[in-house]
Amino acid sequence: MPLEPVTQAFLALMAEGDAPPIHESTPAIARMSGPVLAGLSGPGPEVGEVRDLKLAGWGGGRFRVRVLRPEGEPRAVIVYFHGGGWVIGDIDLQYDHLGRDLANQTSATVVLVNYRKAPEHPFPAGIEDSYAGLRWAAEHAGELAAEGAPLIVAGDSAGGNISAVMTLWARDRGGPRIDYQVLVYPVTDCDLDTESSLAPENQLLLSRDTMAWFWRHYLPDEAARSHPDASPLRAESHAGLPPALVYVAEYDPLHDEGVAYARALKDAGVPVVLEEAAGQMHAYFQMAKILPGYEEGVRLVADHVNAFVAAFPGSSAEGA
Repeated sequence: MPLEPVTQAFLALMAEGDAPPIHESTPAIARMSGPVLAGLSGPGPEVGEVRDLKLAGWGGGRFRVRVLRPEGEPRAVIVYFHGGGWVIGDIDLQYDHLGRDLANQTSATVVLVNYRKAPEHPFPAGIEDSYAGLRWAAEHAGELAAEGAPLIVAGDSAGGNISAVMTLWARDRGGPRIDYQVLVYPVTDCDLDTESSLAPENQLLLSRDTMAWFWRHYLPDEAARSHPDASPLRAESHAGLPPALVYVAEYDPLHDEGVAYARALKDAGVPVVLEEAAGQMHAYFQMAKILPGYEEGVRLVADHVNAFVAAFPGSSAEGA
């Protein structure tokens, strides 16, 4: 279907400004868009409890996590890794809004991981921080949700990449056990020459040039990008990974690598559902009150999470 009309108007409005595209900018300037978009979204809904913590990260540094607990007894723990090409994005901005919506719509405690960003903290700082955040959530699962509740990893774009890497690490490093994964238009491969990456109609808020810019800041060594820690599609095996929802956008340079990852999971015997946001571009999943795809997308993800939790062994919870 055609690109959704509100998205077209949003892009036209952005084009009227004089801000350079991300790939012609610096990380500091690119990060300035976050507060602007967060201002358009406004604050997220109230939740039962909010806690901010600092955890020890890779190389002796520290990073923040935000725990968003819904009203009532939580039915699951969702560890969420935000998007932004490993360079931009922050749990204080749009992702706080998203985390609150997910917590309320799934009745799950959402742990937002503010992993440190490149280029100041290049690969592997982001994924090492993320793994520390995941392990913290697993160690405190009994405090975060009902006893025996499922542990879910989720993320969009670069956060989808991190979520996929976390499932590989958890499998290969002996834990923690991840019960479900939600990958929203994830980065799964360093190949910038897929059909969707090259398609002219996909060069929108995210373009092939922008992805190249993100990769250069995150992992300058091009050869190293082929390692599964950066490109999880290239893992030797995807067997034994948790069931997955892979949710791609129709107008997205990353569309094909998301589809390829869903196929790789299925071929390895992993239960997977592939969904496509028709008419949507990359980044709609962080655009609360800006693009209509946000509300539809969060509801779809929540529906899948709720169905999984309701069927989880030992679960006595009703759907949210």
